[in-house]
Amino acid sequence: MTSRKRSGSGSTKRPKEKVVYIYELLCRGEDPSVDSPEFWNEFFLLQPNFESLEDQISKLNNEQLQVVKPNLNTLFQKCIEMLDTSREDHPKRLCNSLQTLCSLFYGIFRKCNTDASSNILNEIFGHETMDEWLKLLMQYCNRILLGDVTENARFMCLKLLLVLVTGTDVGQNVLFEYLMMHSLFDAFVRLLSDPTFRAQHGHDIVILLTILVNYRKHEATNPYVVQLSILADELALNGYGQMISQSLIDFCRQYIQSLNNVQSSSWFSSLSSMVGNMFVSDEGCERVQQIKANNGLLLALYEAVHLNRNFITTLAHPQTESSAPPSPSNTLSLTQPTPDLANAPIIDMTQYPTNLLVAVFQYCSIVMQDNKNESSIANLKLCFLILTCISEDQYANSMMHDSNLTFKVMLHRAQMRHRKLNVDRVGKSQPLAATLLDLLVEFIVSHLMKKFPMELYLLCIGVIHRILCYQKRCRVRLNYPWKELWSALIGLLRFLVNQEQTLVKKCNIFHLSLQVVNIFNLFITYGDTFLATTNSYDELYYELNREEKVFTEIHAMVLRYTTMPECEYKDDVIKLLNALVNILAIVKHFQNKIKEWLAEQGLSTPTEEQILDVVRKNYDLTLKLQDSLDQYERYAEAPLHSSFFQAMVRDVVNDTRKHIYGYVKEAVSVIPEQEVLLTTAVTASTPTTTPST
Repeated sequence: MTSRKRSGSGSTKRPKEKVVYIYELLCRGEDPSVDSPEFWNEFFLLQPNFESLEDQISKLNNEQLQVVKPNLNTLFQKCIEMLDTSREDHPKRLCNSLQTLCSLFYGIFRKCNTDASSNILNEIFGHETMDEWLKLLMQYCNRILLGDVTENARFMCLKLLLVLVTGTDVGQNVLFEYLMMHSLFDAFVRLLSDPTFRAQHGHDIVILLTILVNYRKHEATNPYVVQLSILADELALNGYGQMISQSLIDFCRQYIQSLNNVQSSSWFSSLSSMVGNMFVSDEGCERVQQIKANNGLLLALYEAVHLNRNFITTLAHPQTESSAPPSPSNTLSLTQPTPDLANAPIIDMTQYPTNLLVAVFQYCSIVMQDNKNESSIANLKLCFLILTCISEDQYANSMMHDSNLTFKVMLHRAQMRHRKLNVDRVGKSQPLAATLLDLLVEFIVSHLMKKFPMELYLLCIGVIHRILCYQKRCRVRLNYPWKELWSALIGLLRFLVNQEQTLVKKCNIFHLSLQVVNIFNLFITYGDTFLATTNSYDELYYELNREEKVFTEIHAMVLRYTTMPECEYKDDVIKLLNALVNILAIVKHFQNKIKEWLAEQGLSTPTEEQILDVVRKNYDLTLKLQDSLDQYERYAEAPLHSSFFQAMVRDVVNDTRKHIYGYVKEAVSVIPEQEVLLTTAVTASTPTTTPST
């Protein structure tokens, strides 16, 4: 007798989904719509199988592609036909067609990226008929973004656009041309201006804009660059800034929570964690991955401050959806009991940033502490370029120096053996310019290492120089402890002298030394226009004399290199020699006066106050007037930083491509199929007539 198989046994084969069977037919070159006029209407009611369609496309070789190409073209065109929101159609067809397009494009791009011999992108989209369909796709996307559709459809439309712009390297992606010809910028602006749409789709829109702005930005006219540079819509600019600040604030919050967790854990768990981290690569650790995840929005911030002066006005705005506090009717329900405020937990809000500029400063202070891998160094360079653009802007400087606009900002400082960290990490309430100087001083003192980050130091000193030039030009007297800055700069010069033999083989230490010395010359020559008190001048001259050995050693080093006929940096050596003239004259003048005073008083170890008194009484010296101390070369992205931004955009595209697969695959399971139409919708123009297949 034949035994009956149990229903629960593993031998029962699961039936193939109908949509998968149709994919197989299409990719064998067969036409499943024969003798079935309603085939495509029924097909788009079937739930797409993202993995199956992608898998079928990846298996095609060049010969099979020639057979299958008509079917892929037909599938592509039928998907676009379903995007016409003017049709009285089932809303599920719209979402399924968008998801099918995502899968189709993703599979084609993946085939291009993994198979160097494959020319599938040009085979399918490289002819005039498909040109018209791609133009129509952009028009339909515009209608979907602005139209009266379900949020599932708008969500999938933005994911489709992300698939298009991240499919391959930006410069090699032929589909960008259609996004240039049919700009979606106005649609993005309208969505960013609406709080509801912004909360749901703001992140995708900002990433899309960032990638689109970087398409051949220096080679041809890019409409997204032009439109972003002249955008004056305050709601849209605030919405753009809110998406960036939200990401940076979340990162800062997670960092603070991790610090609190470490402090509350036992010494044993801390030791175990430390030993464990010794065997984890720097690039793979969680902190590095979190920093890399911010590259996209940080690049978006750079593009905004670099291109759009109107965006600067949003930097100090409180990053909330509404400036007005919520009314009791919005916060408490009639069915809810009154909360016991006496037992409510106390949240120290001073730890968290309150606006975008504060968030950037706090974020920079965290990233500065991680300097062992290329990802963090690139992220920090991007931060410094953002600060460079901000420090060149007149309005940003006036805002940062406004004594009536003060903030308490938590700047995180690295643990170092030669200093003791203050337990209270939240600083005093002060203008943002003072906080920025604190941040830059912290970088100077905490990165004096053998693997010297020369480029970062040049950017850091450049930001300091720009701030001082603004103060001199506008006669702004910032109440700041300048002695901390002077000490940090002198410490940097001391390090360069001590490490000269090692560093001179790798980088131009004379150019950096010249930048630092010129900052001192700026204080010496024009300090009376921006130093807050007359005592500041006394303290400056005191510091120069106290550290006279550093300047003497630099002078000796420079003289040595002037006699070397094959010195690679001869021009900077000569400039540095000339820049040291006033500092050396000050040191020589006051050293003689101090020695005379000590001889008169019969003293050998004077106090600081006694030296300051000698300085105050002996300002009778003549200095050389040096030109262009308050001038700087304005920041320009190209050609110096072009390769850096190409690499940064490439990283953002690759990271977004990795994440977009999961988003599209799970989109329907996350978002309910049937959604209520939003009552808030904007009108879009009607697209042109559908071209014939």
